[in-house]
Amino acid sequence: MVFSSLEFLFRFLPAFLLLYFIAPYRLKNLVLFIGSLIFYASGEPVYTILVLLSIVVNYTLTRLMCTYDRGSPGRKGMLVLAMFYDVGILLIFKYAIFIIKNINAFILSDIPVPDISLPLGISFYTFQIMSYVIDAYRGKYECERSILNLGTYLVMFPQLIAGPIVVYDNVSKALAKRSITAEHIENGFKTFTLGLGAKVIFANNLGNIWNATDSAGYSNISTGFAWLGILAYTLQLYFDFSGYSLMAIGLGEMMGFEFPRNFNYPYVASSVTDFWKRWHITLTSWFREYIYIPLGGNRKGTLRTYLNMFIVWTITGFWHGADWNFIFWGMYYFVILSIERLFFKKILDRSKVLSRIYTLVVVMSGWVLFAAESLTKAFEYLGRMFTWHSGNDYIEYIQTYWFILIPSIVFATPVFTKYYLTHKNRVPVLIFLIVVFWLSVSFLVDSVYNPFLYFRF
Repeated sequence: MVFSSLEFLFRFLPAFLLLYFIAPYRLKNLVLFIGSLIFYASGEPVYTILVLLSIVVNYTLTRLMCTYDRGSPGRKGMLVLAMFYDVGILLIFKYAIFIIKNINAFILSDIPVPDISLPLGISFYTFQIMSYVIDAYRGKYECERSILNLGTYLVMFPQLIAGPIVVYDNVSKALAKRSITAEHIENGFKTFTLGLGAKVIFANNLGNIWNATDSAGYSNISTGFAWLGILAYTLQLYFDFSGYSLMAIGLGEMMGFEFPRNFNYPYVASSVTDFWKRWHITLTSWFREYIYIPLGGNRKGTLRTYLNMFIVWTITGFWHGADWNFIFWGMYYFVILSIERLFFKKILDRSKVLSRIYTLVVVMSGWVLFAAESLTKAFEYLGRMFTWHSGNDYIEYIQTYWFILIPSIVFATPVFTKYYLTHKNRVPVLIFLIVVFWLSVSFLVDSVYNPFLYFRF
């Protein structure tokens, strides 16, 4: 079950919200906890136990950790045990197949490859619980005494599957006591509707263009079709993920929580450095807070700074997927960001137009590594983009999807948001939101293509 499904919109969500709103405040966390488990179990009934184990193990170890003084061996020991468990779960369920296959390939061994499916949201909820344990170890807050509150924090369904990655400090007060007003519900529903439209109207239709490009065979497409295809994928990925994040933020607001913003118009960035301050903000913040800064950040000299960047971007690539594509993608950004840090950022600052064109070309080229099924395929596609191959195979897709392509480019900029924030309570905007909601529903009724791209991470 996903947010952009008829089952969620017209069965699960109305039933859940009814129970949630009529429940007394002392029972709201329980309703949210049980509802979230039902939501997760609808897609991953077997792996629901894995989420529950994560709650119990981390709650127990953190409670034990907080019985020790700060800096004591016992406190460090509990932290190490918790990290060992959390990272171990990721290694087993997300990376075991990749690791064993590569061991077999490199040393010509025949280690049996386990048949393990990727649990939904494991990368997101594991990072989230790790941040809780680390911050508790640092003494940023007292360890949570209520296992229900901690469990609700981890499994609340708006952000369980694909973020935003919410650190405990952002919601701890709301978990203990929160107010839910008509304004919260109204604003939350408006935000949810914008996210639904971004996902269903834009992302799903843009995905049709990329699917056509992909299925045509990279060796058969023209340069124009290659650029159109990756443009469509670039926009699809943005509206898919930012749309999900908006839906999550809207649902959270309806329930009395304020989730952090996850996107800030990354495709208007003036450099790749700027892009990564705007794209998947909660993930980049997590890596900065829990890996880059503890490694020393930029405080220990130039060489150490670049080593720390190398480590962070290797892990970032690996976090996104257990494949060489993603590791190479992380290295790609390490090189680009290092060059910008060394000297190129100063050159980019001279021209806003050229810097934005450069950033889009770099980012779109990077998304090829995401979209292609292998490094070989990715390099083949990049070859079609950057060497000339004539053909008019892309024209019919421009003629068919221009009404999606043009507005999606506009909505990827802050132009609409500035108007929306100024006029969101006026009748034309309310009518617009109603149209977006029911147009999205009509697309869902007629279409069978409704994936969330980031669910595979």
